[in-house]
Amino acid sequence: MQALLKLSRGIDAFTTFVGRWVSWLIVIAVVISAGNAIIRKVFDASSNAYLELQWVLFSAVFLFCSPWTLLSGEHIKIDIINHTLPLKVRSWIDMIGHLLFLVPFCVVLIWTSIPFFLVSFHQNEQSFSAGGLPQWPAKSLIMIGVSLLLLQAISEIIKRATVMQGLLPDPNELALSAHELAALEAERLAEAISADKP
Repeated sequence: MQALLKLSRGIDAFTTFVGRWVSWLIVIAVVISAGNAIIRKVFDASSNAYLELQWVLFSAVFLFCSPWTLLSGEHIKIDIINHTLPLKVRSWIDMIGHLLFLVPFCVVLIWTSIPFFLVSFHQNEQSFSAGGLPQWPAKSLIMIGVSLLLLQAISEIIKRATVMQGLLPDPNELALSAHELAALEAERLAEAISADKP
């Protein structure tokens, strides 16, 4: 199990590294968007390439940062229900969700996105818009991003198995503490606001 935990830590470190660096593409997308808008308004000129580049950058951030979101536990859950369940039940829900839904979803997407990319690459597919970008680099993002998500899913399964064996502390327990702290802070703020009212 220690070898699997070492693998999991390596995947987590790689996911964090990729997520932190790729998230900077949002800044580049904002600069391109602002520059394109300024050029269009001031000089009455524009380029479809800039527009499409914004979409590609946003797609890269969405796809390449999704494993980091999973690692951080920031993916969408039904927290209202989840926080009321015992920790053991939440562990089983996480394990079953990863094994029966996330991993098969990733495998199917990778399986179908590879030919989707290869056809586009071999045809050197270009944008339908005048002056647009080639399409195959954007289509490659799907298989790369989902492959990274599959790697992180494997890491999460390893960690969940070790938590269920009692070898690691349960992250859900820590999340519950953070949730309780947030609730206490909200109550304190509400009292402070009501005390300020005349």
